[in-house]
Amino acid sequence: MHCRFCKAPLSQVFVDLINSPASNSFLTQEQLNEPEVYYPLKVYTCSNCFLVQIEEYKKSDAIFNNEYVYFSSYSTSWLQHAKKYTEKMIGRFHFSHSSQVIEIASNDGYLLQYFKEKGVPVLGIEPTANTAEVARSKGIETITEFFGTQLAQQLAAQGRKADLLLGNNVLAHVPDIVDFVSGMKQALNERGVITMEFPHLMQLIDNNQFDTIYHEHFSYLSFYTVKQIFEAQGLAMFDVEELPTHGGSLRIYAKHQDDASKPVSENVTRLLEKELAKGINRLCYYSHFQKQVMEVKIAFTQFLVQQKKAGKKVAGYGAAAKGNTLLNYCGVKNDLIEYVVDANPHKQNKWLPGSHIPVVNEAYMKESKPDYVILFPWNLKEEIMKQLCYIKEWGGQFVVPIPSLQIID
Repeated sequence: MHCRFCKAPLSQVFVDLINSPASNSFLTQEQLNEPEVYYPLKVYTCSNCFLVQIEEYKKSDAIFNNEYVYFSSYSTSWLQHAKKYTEKMIGRFHFSHSSQVIEIASNDGYLLQYFKEKGVPVLGIEPTANTAEVARSKGIETITEFFGTQLAQQLAAQGRKADLLLGNNVLAHVPDIVDFVSGMKQALNERGVITMEFPHLMQLIDNNQFDTIYHEHFSYLSFYTVKQIFEAQGLAMFDVEELPTHGGSLRIYAKHQDDASKPVSENVTRLLEKELAKGINRLCYYSHFQKQVMEVKIAFTQFLVQQKKAGKKVAGYGAAAKGNTLLNYCGVKNDLIEYVVDANPHKQNKWLPGSHIPVVNEAYMKESKPDYVILFPWNLKEEIMKQLCYIKEWGGQFVVPIPSLQIID
């Protein structure tokens, strides 16, 4: 295996989560008695450019298909984040009815709907047909394709270059990151702006967020390495923000290297210095992660076994991909966790991959009154605990497994 950016051979294992099914491969009742395909979940650190990555064990077109179950609009906090972003971009860069905003991985139109409300022309690019159809129902033009140099060239030939080219939680999802960034270069107007948001590798390591590792995340990104990848394709970073989303994310701002209209913010140097002080360019920074992960596994499984022995009822909330990584790495099945509640009807009445835990609606939990509710999307714990505060009426408690096991009254 070679690095997907610099092509150096990979030998340094960052973490080995053994194997699991693809995290969003939810099962129907008929599929419960069929064999499941498990893929390795071994992550490497490139000793040359320090890109943390997994191999493309399951092809991206098999993951992002018309049965994809992640719809962005089911999180109210994420919608608020998208609306706030829209207002900030229009305020800072003065996008208007004469601008073109293009979003890569636009999902169900969760973000572009806010630009559309402001009269800014939008175009979504989304490979999953079912989410793209929802976006179209909102009046958002959407191309159902994977983004790369080929599609970028087609758009450029049609005169459809972006004044704002954005992507949230997509940069980590592309197996050919070089082709993807090269495509962004070609799809951007001369003085256009690129923004990309992605979970920050530094937060993953420092806060033990190993459950954000799964097969549709091909790369785990630091600012140090992303800057190299963009510069190799003729794009320059001119600003960066640290965000609280997804347990700690980055929003990068990029431009053409010859675009002198946008000064480079001090934030760029400041974050690089912060990462380098942590050791982002030294292999020793990555060498202790496996031990941290094992500590979570032991604490989580011991907790579940103890509650089973005590006759307690344990449920989960949020059928998130990160929860499936945690459950499969820890070897947890439906004999230790009875069910998981999720607000997304596309996940309800299905079963989690590997663990075979059923996904139900919230009314089911109100009737069954579990003693403990495990919050798998720990990044949304405040939102979820507020929504489910009524579990205290029967003495229920919340459990957050990451970065270390925490029981919240």
